[in-house]
Amino acid sequence: MSVTRPDFDADSYVGQLWDIAVPGGAARRLTRGFRDTAPQYSPDGTAIAFLRAEPGGKSQLMIVDSRGGEPQRLTDQKMGVGAFSFSPDSSKLTFTSRVPEHGRYGTVDGVGPGLEDPRLISTFKYRMNGLGYSLDKRTQIFVLDVPSLDAEPFVEPVGRAKEAAADQAGGEKPTTSGKGTGKGLPEAVQLTMADADHNEPVFTRDGRRILFTAALHADADTTLYTDVHSMAVDGSDVVQLTNRGSGTRVGCSRPVESLDGRWLFFLGSDLSEDGLDFLARNTALYVAPAAAPGEARAITDAETVDLGEVGDIVPQGADSVLVFNRTRGRGTLLEASADGTISTLLDSELIVTGAAAKGDLVVAAYTDPTTMGDLGVVSGGSLKPLTDLSSDLRMQTSVVVPREETFTASDGHSVHGWVLEPEGEGPHPVLLNIHGGPFAQYGWGYFDEAQVYVAAGYAVVLCNPRGAAGYGQEHGRVIKGAMGTVDLLDVLGFLDGALDKYPSFDRDRLGVMGGSYGGYLTAWTISQDHRFTAAVVERGYLDPPSFVGSSDIGWFFSDAYTGNDPDQVKAQNPFAHVDKVQTPTFVVHSEEDLRCPLEQAQRYYTALKLRGVPTELLVFPGETHELSRAGSPWHRRQRFEHILNWWARYLPTAKNQQP
Repeated sequence: MSVTRPDFDADSYVGQLWDIAVPGGAARRLTRGFRDTAPQYSPDGTAIAFLRAEPGGKSQLMIVDSRGGEPQRLTDQKMGVGAFSFSPDSSKLTFTSRVPEHGRYGTVDGVGPGLEDPRLISTFKYRMNGLGYSLDKRTQIFVLDVPSLDAEPFVEPVGRAKEAAADQAGGEKPTTSGKGTGKGLPEAVQLTMADADHNEPVFTRDGRRILFTAALHADADTTLYTDVHSMAVDGSDVVQLTNRGSGTRVGCSRPVESLDGRWLFFLGSDLSEDGLDFLARNTALYVAPAAAPGEARAITDAETVDLGEVGDIVPQGADSVLVFNRTRGRGTLLEASADGTISTLLDSELIVTGAAAKGDLVVAAYTDPTTMGDLGVVSGGSLKPLTDLSSDLRMQTSVVVPREETFTASDGHSVHGWVLEPEGEGPHPVLLNIHGGPFAQYGWGYFDEAQVYVAAGYAVVLCNPRGAAGYGQEHGRVIKGAMGTVDLLDVLGFLDGALDKYPSFDRDRLGVMGGSYGGYLTAWTISQDHRFTAAVVERGYLDPPSFVGSSDIGWFFSDAYTGNDPDQVKAQNPFAHVDKVQTPTFVVHSEEDLRCPLEQAQRYYTALKLRGVPTELLVFPGETHELSRAGSPWHRRQRFEHILNWWARYLPTAKNQQP
């Protein structure tokens, strides 16, 4: 297993691989790299491949004897390595890596980002949050031969040997025999070349072909679906396996064959005939005969089962797989057979985030209200913990277990969520937190946001309003063309229910906050309801018309959610109603956010300031839309400090006072 943590000294995420005997052995540290992640055992059990990143560097593929020893580096990809997998006989590895266009990203000495050639853009899809420009660094698939773990280590030639090698190579940089790197690394052969991203490569069970996903169809720029493809191990004979007829288009991911090699499984979302209807689409499990993959059928009900949050498939039995369902704030573990039989292996007040299986033994990774991540053995519908990696967290902080609640909105709709009550008698100021998405969910996993605020003396209220995931597609799609309507009723109804039930909650000292869609609904709420003392609008979707031309997903997202009729859009647009805002508002954003671009925050902040509303704008350099989840540790801590300072100003508690 890989264990990763934020480190303030390094201002980065560090971690190593650990080994633990199942079912009851002690965990031991297996590697000592800066950041070692994504371990995979070779099928023959003799080796472990994993990714290692050095400080400030990209992840590279490594391999180590499964009994322990010094890891060997296998790649030196300029932009790092992504997904990878072993061949069934353990002799090869296939992996993905972004390949930069010549002249960009430091491929030519002396040509930095500001001196590169201009980019001529003629497509909708040309950049992505967290990645930047994408067309000039496509993800391609490679394959390499796994070297012998007992081979003599490579030694860089020096002195006379270096000169002799250079003479022999005609003045070129000396290389090892058959190798192209000069660093003793195995030769990595690029298999794909098309102008598209090629992802999720995995060998078929006979080892003769590689399955992968890509959008290679002619209308790839104007649709959202991807296909499963297959190719020979030398990159030839590429065959499209899905979406081969007319009709519904399915966005496909995570192809894998069953252990007996008879069945092809993959995940898919129905995007309708136009390939664009992504809104509140649950992800289903599909299966097809491996010999006739065009005859795929869904074996989970897309209305009630959603396998998209973890988005993985783990082969388990000869013809069955493990998949991960999100439902009502839980993350459950299911086993699905090719014949359509579905059974629940684990359904509890937790979220399963991964799993591994060997025979009848199933081990799951999970998070619950008191752990950020641990392992346990799944048996008889229950989980027996193997690790306790969050023990220090519980010793150093006070972890409050949320209380599950269901309250009623003003139109009679039941709203599901959680409440965290701080220590002491109160009265406690209340923070209404609104999640992003909107097709996402709050749940039973450890949530640092809620724990930080409740530790500071605030009651925290979290719910999944209409538009959220985990309650069926209809629940998610009801806000199409109606954002800020029933979703607003739900968050306010849940807040009112909590205020009525919990006498320690101070109904006269209320705050509201959220990020992304949560930023949208926060901004919308304070334009419609003036009960809140203050607000925090973070990385918000604040002006749908300008979002269309500035966001990486703007060209399709806004039309799907708010429509394109000007009057209809205005009725859902926080920026169009900013003149109604009276609530002091803290606007938080990141410079490199391409999902909800910085201009959304800048224009909203300026509009508030021009109207005399107390407001401040906090901008984080170098961060993306993922600041609160994956930003640098120092920035994440500074974010909390600034937000708590804001609440200390407007909603002070005994534990959170202004300096």
